[in-house]
Amino acid sequence: MTTLLNVEQIETYIGQYHILQGVTFEVRMGEVTVLLGRNGAGKTTTLRSLMGLNPISKGKILFKGEEIHSLPTYEIARKGIGYVPEDQGVFPHLTIEENFKLAIQKPDEATLARQEWIVDLFPDLKTFWKKHAGLLSGGQKQMLAIARAYVNDNQLLLIDEPSKGLAPIVVEKVIRSLHEMKKRVTVVLVEQNFHMASAIGDRYYIIDDGMSVHTGMMEELKTNEKLKKEYLGIA
Repeated sequence: MTTLLNVEQIETYIGQYHILQGVTFEVRMGEVTVLLGRNGAGKTTTLRSLMGLNPISKGKILFKGEEIHSLPTYEIARKGIGYVPEDQGVFPHLTIEENFKLAIQKPDEATLARQEWIVDLFPDLKTFWKKHAGLLSGGQKQMLAIARAYVNDNQLLLIDEPSKGLAPIVVEKVIRSLHEMKKRVTVVLVEQNFHMASAIGDRYYIIDDGMSVHTGMMEELKTNEKLKKEYLGIA
């Protein structure tokens, strides 16, 4: 299976704080790779580092074999990486339609076909197409955030905590939708909800105190009570 992304011993500072102290993982095309760890372990900073929002001080990030860690964020995005931040990042005073227009890099037939497919996957977006995004529920805003990242010709999506603050019934809806999306795009997922992570993920990496400490297949982690308790606090 082709490796799409290589992250090699990256270190990242935020101000004086040494947040990432050696994060290493690889992402294989067609898989959902899940980054796990306790709150404050460095998972969100890892995604922000991949996008150049928190520049790394050491290590390498290679996308399709090309070093991207020295590029500005907008160039990384143009390489084919979409990012769904933890706070969703939707524009509340714009309609759903306008949110899409802002996100689209190239309004060609292929992009419009992706937009049609993703709006069919998240039918609430079609229902509220002309409504301001600020009027949406938390789950609908999350759907919009994911849909905007998908609509461009991205080979990789970085999705940060999609279940955060959502009711269980909405989480199940997002899980079903991501199952459909993983047939079309490779995903790196940061998720505290182990039910969601294990339902979607193929491969996992555990980050602890800013370092990669364990990896394996998600199916194996489901039954590894020792690892889950030690690094994830799951009894």
